[in-house]
This record gives sequence, structure tokens and C-alpha cells, in this order.
Amino acid sequence: MAEREPNAIPCAPDESRSGTTEFMDLVAPDYAYMFGFLQADGHLSKGTGQKGRMTVELSARDVGILREFQRLTPYNSSITGRTRSTNFTASHTSAIWTLCALEARTRLNELGLPYGRKSRTITPPRVPFSQRDYLRGVIDADGSVGFTAKGFPFVSLTTASAAIGAYLCFYAGRITGVERSLKRNARDDVFNILYTTEAAQKLGTHLYYPDCLSLDRKRTAAESLHTWSRPADMRVAPDRRRWTPSEDRLLLALNNDAAAAKELGRTEKSCCVRLWRLRTGKTPLPADA
Repeated sequence: MAEREPNAIPCAPDESRSGTTEFMDLVAPDYAYMFGFLQADGHLSKGTGQKGRMTVELSARDVGILREFQRLTPYNSSITGRTRSTNFTASHTSAIWTLCALEARTRLNELGLPYGRKSRTITPPRVPFSQRDYLRGVIDADGSVGFTAKGFPFVSLTTASAAIGAYLCFYAGRITGVERSLKRNARDDVFNILYTTEAAQKLGTHLYYPDCLSLDRKRTAAESLHTWSRPADMRVAPDRRRWTPSEDRLLLALNNDAAAAKELGRTEKSCCVRLWRLRTGKTPLPADA
């Protein structure tokens, strides 16, 4: 692996951006975004004694967001650059933001950025925080925004954290009215959460509002989603009706597809499949069943 010596760009705090707001006050939109991004793409490492560092490495094209983090941070930090060969290209240039201050690392750790490997263990903050800014940070780091190969708008997130995945599904459900189930894929054992068409437009507009802190390229992509309109001949798929515990109990009690379909206002096929899943343990039985 070939690598050139990095260039360090030290920076002191920028009071014009941080103002009097406490460092990492997650009610502040910029800090909420920054923390979501760091949870997904940052790395806290410990050294001997009280030594350690927090680093974020991105493609050089995204160095602008690292400079914004630097300005928001009232501690000395540096941005370095390096060029190296990877499995995908012979020459990849990246930018690395490094923050060593113990006080800053302690604050980040207390808020929920673990030391070491963290992809499965991170969770949404347990303190008050700006929700859409936090989720935009997570999506900027580990998600995608744009158009599918067929030209449909989409917003997606890939995460190994069940807590983060569940929170996005809950929050986006309130914004879009679309429910998503949470299931790890078999290949990578991660969650791939996808919103398309009108749901993606609603979510993208909500998360990427004017003048918000974000990656320029993803903000531009989100702003372009509104240019899509559903073709006249494109069918609108109805929202899937989820089974409730009370419906499951009635289905089990009746133990008859036709009778349950009439009673519940569902199709016999859906009642048959649901009953099979309950009887075989594919779906957990409701309480008191």
C-alpha cells in the first residue's frame, strides 16, 4: 500500500460558529448533526494513561464537513490528508480530522460514542437532542440519497445497530406515513432501510432543510428529489396493514381462515399465512395466547 506523508492543518476554536453554546449540546442542530455523523463514521481510540484520539476519515471531496466540525469544536484539532492505494483505486486521497483533547473525548463518550468497535452498540442519545439533525448526520455518514437505476427518488440507511435502525423507522414513519420492518440481511448481517418515491421526497425535504449543516453532495441530491413526479400509469401500492396482538389472538381462537377473514376484514390468504406463521413459531405468539 503506497501512502504519502499527510499535511496537518491545525485549527483553534472558531467562536463565530460555536458561540456560547456548550460543546456537544445536542439540542443545537449543528451539534446534533455532528454527533450523529461521528457515531456512524467517527472512531474513538484509547492510548496509554489519558491519551487517545477521535478520528474521522473521509474522501477528500468531503473535507468541507470536517472543517465545519473543526470550527464547532472549542479544542485544538487538525485535518490531515493522505493518498494511498486501495482495493478499488490505485490512488485514493482522503482527509482525516483528529481531536485529542481528553475533555472533548470524555464528552463524546458520555453521550454515546464508544471507544473501539461500535457499529452494533451505538444508540440514539439519551439526552434531549434535535432529532432530524441527528438522523441527517447518521444518513450523511452511513446512508445514501438520490435516484435509483430506474429513476425513482430514494433515501436509505445501512447500519449494524438495531437501535439506530429502529429509531429511523419510527421517526421516518411519522414523517412519511410509511412503515418499515427491521430485518438484518443474510449476506452482511446489517439492516438496509429504504424509502422510495413520495416517501423519499417527504423524508429528504424534512431532513435536508435550507441552510442545514450537511454534506454538500447529499444536500444537493436531496434537493433534486422534488423534481420527480409519479407517472400517470404508475400504480400506488397500498400501505401494508400490520397485524396487531388482538388480531393474532382472535385468529388463533377461531383457527379458521374464512371465519377470521370475515371477522377481521382481511383476505383468507393473509389469514392462512399469518396462522401458519404463528403455529410454526415464525412469528412470536401474542401475550396470553
